[in-house]
Amino acid sequence: MLYIFLLAIAIPLYLLNRYRRNKRYEEFWKHIMAIPGPQGSPILGTNNTLHTPESLFIRDRKRAVEYYPIFKLWSLDAAGVFVMSPDDIELVLNNSKHINKSLFYNFLHSWLGTGLLTSGGSKWHSRRKILTPAFHFNILQQFVELLNKETQILVDNLSKSCSQPYVDVVKPITEFTLYSIGETSFGVSLRDHPDCPSYKQAVYDFGHSFIYKGVRPWLWLPLIYKLSPTYRKDRQIVKTLHAFSTSVINERKERFAESSDGSYAERKRLALLDLMLKAKQNGADIDDEGIREEVDTFIFEGHDTTSVSICYTLMVLANEPVIQEEIYQEITSIIGSSDEPTYNDFNDMKYMERCIKESLRLYPSVPLIGRVVGENLMTKSGYTIPKGCNVNISFYDMHRRPEIWEDPEKFDPDRFLPDNVAKRHPFAYLPFSAGSRNCIGQRFAILEIKAVLCGILRNFKLEPVDTPADMKYKVDLVLRPAGEIRVKFVPRLVNI
Repeated sequence: MLYIFLLAIAIPLYLLNRYRRNKRYEEFWKHIMAIPGPQGSPILGTNNTLHTPESLFIRDRKRAVEYYPIFKLWSLDAAGVFVMSPDDIELVLNNSKHINKSLFYNFLHSWLGTGLLTSGGSKWHSRRKILTPAFHFNILQQFVELLNKETQILVDNLSKSCSQPYVDVVKPITEFTLYSIGETSFGVSLRDHPDCPSYKQAVYDFGHSFIYKGVRPWLWLPLIYKLSPTYRKDRQIVKTLHAFSTSVINERKERFAESSDGSYAERKRLALLDLMLKAKQNGADIDDEGIREEVDTFIFEGHDTTSVSICYTLMVLANEPVIQEEIYQEITSIIGSSDEPTYNDFNDMKYMERCIKESLRLYPSVPLIGRVVGENLMTKSGYTIPKGCNVNISFYDMHRRPEIWEDPEKFDPDRFLPDNVAKRHPFAYLPFSAGSRNCIGQRFAILEIKAVLCGILRNFKLEPVDTPADMKYKVDLVLRPAGEIRVKFVPRLVNI
């Protein structure tokens, strides 16, 4: 019965789509169909096979290899073009006319609203202006003590697992990054928050639903989606996510009100949530709903992306004992007998930073982003991406191209020595995107990764259980592993 209903919707849609192509969209589709890509079928186009998140990841990697540097996908009345070369990516990210996010970001609106990640135009500019001061280096310096504290708690917990054959690092690292973003950016302790477990599960559930809808074109149609069981599940997931962020805001609001005499502002620069509360108090263009949009965005972006990066870095360092030892020696030479590394200490850890960058090359936390082309774009390969088309920028595939990176699967931190960086295309390495919409929190992320690596490597030697070749992935909002990421933690005999 459901199939007949969907068919009754799809056939008129297909006929309407053909009419629109022959009239208004004729020029659009002429350019799209000239771009290489897999063979499509009527109505569903190239999205004519149901995939699991795991098989979808494999499919897209095969297409990236087969059609590099560009290929198209289309379904119903929507088209997307994947670009993977630095030249074409630069054309998109360096042009303010291509600043709006693509079709699939609409699936995030129920959770993140139109905050910094998903908004465009004047609203995006206004929010970016309000939020940028929250990531000033003076603020980051104040976060070091909190990050060291959370790192020590993590180290203590990992110490209890040293007798085990391995630790699946996903759970403890996710908790570390979630608690760290709560303490630093929101001024709230999440460690004993009763809804933390349900929030973490809801993040995973939302990502799964996001991909589920992405490969089922009929769910792109609002009427069909709202009649589906998926819609009802999504509403419950979003309810959980919003309840968590609202509780964080309310707790901080109470403390902020207590310091409304300005004493808090005099004591230190305002962090993210306080900055938004102060901006609203001063009449800026942000209300309670806007604050919740940004809190939702930064709780997710600030913990999930950094978490997967740390997990992959621990796994790859366990498989690179020589590199791991070199990082350890750098740490000991800089910190000496000090109990707590400082902001300047972290800045001096140049080899560690090169290792982090190399890990982010192989395992970019956000492997794919999307934009809408604001005007016709002629690619370096000679194809026209028409105005209004969705463009998917695949950092994961670009970061592993042999034309750009010699022996791309090899973990080699020396790729990021200054002389080697200077030889590369400036858009060949983009773990934090680029242009005006680059990641606002990238310096915070690097600082957090350095803090946790410093604490872990001072206390443990990492031994491999999973290898890079073992890693399986699934399409998600981040580069999500399909299974565990297992590492063996061995206590160091001499701990500074």
